[in-house]
Amino acid sequence: MSRNFRVTVCKDYLGFSSAHFITLLGHTCESLHGHNYRVGVTVVGDVDPECSFVVDFGVLKRIVRPHVEKIDHRVLLPTKNPKLVLREEGDSLEVDYLGRVRYTFPRADCALLPVTNTTAEMIAEYFALMIRDNLVQTGLSTLSTIEVEIEETIGQSAFFTVPFGS
Repeated sequence: MSRNFRVTVCKDYLGFSSAHFITLLGHTCESLHGHNYRVGVTVVGDVDPECSFVVDFGVLKRIVRPHVEKIDHRVLLPTKNPKLVLREEGDSLEVDYLGRVRYTFPRADCALLPVTNTTAEMIAEYFALMIRDNLVQTGLSTLSTIEVEIEETIGQSAFFTVPFGS
């Protein structure tokens, strides 16, 4: 008999401060701005019969933290956005938006994300898929779903849920 338990990790140190902009012409968030994001991860599944937990909290935190650290204090740039062209020029990254150079950043200060836009929704999906892949590699077999919350400011979050093993 399968039972569904939920465990959540949402620690202060699983947050990141990043700048971004969205490509929605005329929208307030079209301008470069930043957030102090927080990542929450909820895993649903049955308990392991040997240890009686869904997943060790420590394992979950160790998986999430490196992903957070990679984008902390970076400018988040989507690589799958048809309105943007990203071009490396030496140590810089130029961002063409709708055919004109909009920004030039030091390349080391940028995090390129394989998403269409750097909205909280797309960042949540990005994290969920990476965390799922990392959990699959640990050999866990009792999980059913993973949900990631990206809070971009207190009380304002986006969620993405992905089945485990899909």
